[in-house]
Amino acid sequence: MIIIMEPGATKEQINKVVEHLESLDFKININYGEVLTVIAAIGDKRLVQPHSLMSFDGVREIKSIQDPFKLASRESQKEDTVVEFSNGVKIGGKNRPVVIAGPCSVEENIDGLLEVAHAAKEMGAQFLRGGAFKPRTSPYDFQGLEEKGLKYLAQAREETGLLVVTEVMDTLDLPLVCDYADVIQVGARNMQNFKMLKAIGKTNKPVILKRGPAAGIKEFLLAAEHIMYNGNPNVILCERGIKGFDSSYTRNVLDLAAVGVIKKYSHLPIIVDPSHATGRRYLIEPMSKAAIVAGADGIMMEVHNNPDKAWSDGAQSLTIPQFKRLMKHISKLMEVLESEDLTEDIVSYAK
Repeated sequence: MIIIMEPGATKEQINKVVEHLESLDFKININYGEVLTVIAAIGDKRLVQPHSLMSFDGVREIKSIQDPFKLASRESQKEDTVVEFSNGVKIGGKNRPVVIAGPCSVEENIDGLLEVAHAAKEMGAQFLRGGAFKPRTSPYDFQGLEEKGLKYLAQAREETGLLVVTEVMDTLDLPLVCDYADVIQVGARNMQNFKMLKAIGKTNKPVILKRGPAAGIKEFLLAAEHIMYNGNPNVILCERGIKGFDSSYTRNVLDLAAVGVIKKYSHLPIIVDPSHATGRRYLIEPMSKAAIVAGADGIMMEVHNNPDKAWSDGAQSLTIPQFKRLMKHISKLMEVLESEDLTEDIVSYAK
């Protein structure tokens, strides 16, 4: 880290900062300028908090020269993390982007869920998504079937072989969700629920971590850091849009540039959720294609057998025929990108 002293800082004030850092095994290099004195300290930043140094007399500013997200950073791991499942499915690295499809929420009629699951399997998707616990803004909206919904997802997995992705809302429900799910999803509302992130970190269960609607990329990666710090390296990031000022035409602003930024600064895989990002059915196809070209490691999309009668988020859910058409287009797009090695170029530019 870099410690910038105030103009006119005394030798005694400088020495106190240096002595404190040396006591923590930092290596010190001091540059005495005509106006400012700058102290470069090299060591384990976890041993000292910047705000504690700001309490020293004569200290003007603290600057970090390393990313605060240590475990998620490419500084700690150059190779891409690849999350691998028992059936051979892999997310990340040079593997083909995966597809996660399913309804926003698991509804009372299991036939609709099974219809979507079989269509997803037919078209080459690897994961079935569906909410058994639903975070809703209004207490009057459908809150999910809870364990009954998890059982429906498990039945769909048994029939199709698709891996199950579902959201956990509370640390109390975590053991139950882990019993049924192949992948735990942390929703945007819970991205900074640090108690939950800590608990998930102790499970070693693969987790999809969604970006909060007002979170910067650094905050996003630090949320992943909480999971990894507690022992779980199987983190998959998910870009799902951030808040903008024009909600008339899209639900959020899909930040596709985040895919390239994440690829540059982190080794973790990142997928894109165009359904929540746009909130509009007609935008899911173009944004899915754009995400693949941007280098995303997968797409998560909402698909319903009858979106107009969906219990939640019907407006941002594809019909099954629309999903099948999109999957055909994505497959062709992937073939073109792979044949031209364009995805490799995208990732190499990012690095």
